[in-house]
Parts: sequence; structure tokens; C-alpha cells
Amino acid sequence: MKVIALIPARFAATRFPGKLMKVLNGKTILQRTYEAVTQTNLFDEVIVVCDDQRLIDHMHVIGGKAVLSVNEHESGTDRIAEAAIDIEADVIINIQGDEPFISTESLVKVIDLFQDETVQVASLMLPIAEEEKINNPNCVKVVVDKKMRALYFSRSPIPYFRDDSYPKSAYQHIGVYGFRKDVLLAFSKLPVSDLERIEKLENLRMLENGISVHLAVIDHVGISIDTEEDFLKAKAYLDAKGE
Repeated sequence: MKVIALIPARFAATRFPGKLMKVLNGKTILQRTYEAVTQTNLFDEVIVVCDDQRLIDHMHVIGGKAVLSVNEHESGTDRIAEAAIDIEADVIINIQGDEPFISTESLVKVIDLFQDETVQVASLMLPIAEEEKINNPNCVKVVVDKKMRALYFSRSPIPYFRDDSYPKSAYQHIGVYGFRKDVLLAFSKLPVSDLERIEKLENLRMLENGISVHLAVIDHVGISIDTEEDFLKAKAYLDAKGE
């Protein structure tokens, strides 16, 4: 099974513009993510898919492989689908460019799901028990069936706890995706779905079109850098480690 990692990299991030080029203890966030993915030794190739020539130039400086996406895209998945057309691969793993602490263990769990030939899309989920986080719309929740296939993703608390007979707990969706190449290309041709438009979650386009998403459970996730506050947390973490 030939497995390729594609890292979508967008320069003009809404909440933290230019974040991928921010220097985090001597290396840009994008460089740290690229190196973290490469050093897992899980992939036949690691490619950054950029929307801006400045990101391409940066990847060339650090010796990484990158391609420039031609079209405008609503999501990182649509961006990597454009690049995937000309790439020979069985499975493509989509890792966001703002994940400098992505772990080997998490990526192994995604890849291992494809040992089942029926798996179309694979992703990750993390147990959460903090009620504040369950109610936070920036924390995407997921519920699954008995075969660990997603039933629904939402920014709302799911499941809803009707009474106090169960402890309040849920699963957070972690946005690392694996696709069989043909499924990725087919997904990218689908129009934005109603639920996707309502919740602003592209994985709902998958479910609305009958594309199953299998989930694996992880017990830890590194710091994703969505905001300047996340950046400061990441810096404090590296400072504490002396890196």
C-alpha cells in the first residue's frame, strides 16, 4: 500500500494570518510540521500543498517538497485533492500545516484503519470529559456506531445528556484524515452540502453523500496552532523542554 502525506498550507489564515510562517523557537510552524511528519518514516512521500508562492519558496529553502495549488479552495481537503490527481498513491493522509506536534502513534492509527479494504475515509477522536469543552463550538464533537463509523459531527454537544444517569463525556474529532485516493477525488467534486454549510464542517459533506468515516481513538493530542494564544502555549511547551 503506497501511502502519501499531503499537508495543505494556507497563508492567509483567518484567525491568525501568516501563522505558518511564524517562527517558533527557531523554526517556522510549517517547517516543524513538515519535519514532524517526515521523521515518522511512515510515508512514501511528504508534500506540502501551498496557496502562496511565499510558502513554496520557504519549503525550497528548508529542502522540502511543495506544490502550488492553482485554484481557490474552500477547504484543505479540496486543496490536496487538486494535487492528488497527478500523484500515484493508494492512500493519502491529510495533515494540517499547523500541527507541529503531530505524533507517530496518531498517524499509525489512521494508516492502520486502511488494512480493512472497506474503509473509505479514516480519522481520529479523543475522549473529552470537561463540560466546558463539550459545550465549546470550536471543539468539534463526533458520535460513532458500533463499528466505529461516524454517525454525525457537530459543534454542538453530542450526544445530548437528557438526564444525569450517565457521566457527561464525549469525543472530540481530531482533524487528521486518511482517504483512499479515488474517494478523495470523488469527494472534491461534490458540491458543498447543506449540513456542511450550516455547521461549517466539511466532514458532513462526506456523511451526507454516503461516504463512511471510520474513527480510531487516541488518548493524547499535541497543540494545534489556530490562534496567537495557541502559539504562545506551543512556545511555552518547547521552552519547558529546552528546545
